[in-house]
Amino acid sequence: MDSTKNTPQAPQNTTSAWALFPFFVFLVFYLGVSIAAHDFYKVPMPVAFLVASAVALLMNSRVPFGKKVDIYARSMGEENIMMMCLIFILAGIFATVAKGMGAVDAAVVLARAAIPDRLLLAGMFLVSCFISLAIGTSCGTIAGLTPIAVELITQMGIDPALMLGCVVGGAMFGDNMSVISDTTIAATRTQNVAMRDKFLTNLKIALPAAVIALVIYLCSGAKVAEVAATPVTWRHAALVAPYVLILVGALCGMNVMALLFLGTVIATSIGICTGAFDIWKSFSLMGEGTLGMSETLIVALLAGGLLGVIRHNGGISYIIQKIELAISSRRGCEFGIACLVAIINLFTANNTVAIVIAGPIAKEVSDKFGCDSRRIASILDAMSCVVQGVIPYGAQVLIAVGVAKTAGLVVASADLLLRLHYPQLLAVALIIAMALGSGRKVPKENA
Repeated sequence: MDSTKNTPQAPQNTTSAWALFPFFVFLVFYLGVSIAAHDFYKVPMPVAFLVASAVALLMNSRVPFGKKVDIYARSMGEENIMMMCLIFILAGIFATVAKGMGAVDAAVVLARAAIPDRLLLAGMFLVSCFISLAIGTSCGTIAGLTPIAVELITQMGIDPALMLGCVVGGAMFGDNMSVISDTTIAATRTQNVAMRDKFLTNLKIALPAAVIALVIYLCSGAKVAEVAATPVTWRHAALVAPYVLILVGALCGMNVMALLFLGTVIATSIGICTGAFDIWKSFSLMGEGTLGMSETLIVALLAGGLLGVIRHNGGISYIIQKIELAISSRRGCEFGIACLVAIINLFTANNTVAIVIAGPIAKEVSDKFGCDSRRIASILDAMSCVVQGVIPYGAQVLIAVGVAKTAGLVVASADLLLRLHYPQLLAVALIIAMALGSGRKVPKENA
């Protein structure tokens, strides 16, 4: 399926650098105001997109305003954008219901019981990996695990920055690999690849980085005091069943929407049977899960509309033309796409937004060079994860430092970044993967 299907197109010979002006308006408004306010999240992302969209609609006076609005609306409703939004909703519902019935807490208990105290740092990294992989959000994982990490730091005399590095690094690995992560959904939908294919391709890049990070934490955690773990019961095993189902079903190639729906039904059933909530509370949790994805949904829609107008005015063709002049091979194409998503991520500090913006451009460029779409989806997701792990104003770092401070533990962002090994190792693994081989050429009918 072509990711540009049903999207209004500019004539093939139309290119315009001026058409990209709304992108710069977005960056200046979002980044500039945030810097001036000393708060990178002072400006809500949807507001920045609305301002940029207004500028885009006012440009190109040769096209009637009503037609530009029509192009914008049709681009918002493009098939892949709508599919992405639907999966976002189902993922939000599943994650909220599963958390509400106690699955996250049960996963922590199971992991703590299985991990010796002398391996606690490596164990926290693995726990964070699993939880983020299961619930599909690094920010949610960090917010939930950081209070536990702070308590263990106090009891066991562990380097605070090192412990928080385990939590944040593991959460980033899980988010990068999760089949219900918004970054994975955006990467697979923009490149039109199956979740399972992206997972297996991405695993070849991310797993070596995670293993090396794990070894570092194993070597760093030899001297800690021992504390008693919570006893494990059958209830804990039952509560993590929906997460296991999601992981197994995704690896078996099950349709992601059917999988999320089935996972929600099972999580709801377990929650009611165990007394975690009643049927009415489960409905409330589903509503909370839907609303919790509202900003992501709005951003995806507005980004789709903005890209549609910019495309019609020749901006996307201009970017593609410049990228093609700078590259001459599939390997060069992969490096170019990695740089594109990295630059966008640096300015927006939001990996999902970076992928939503860069994805359609990457699809068009990679198709022209015959790149493997599975690798392109993996590169988009992995590179955005790398950038989030090296900027001090990224949501993951800010949440970890903020939650720790609320719990009475002050950790500097710079100290945390120095001990956040996984993103740096992922960057090395990604560069090596792109340098060693650009993947097989994809036949046109499968592109």
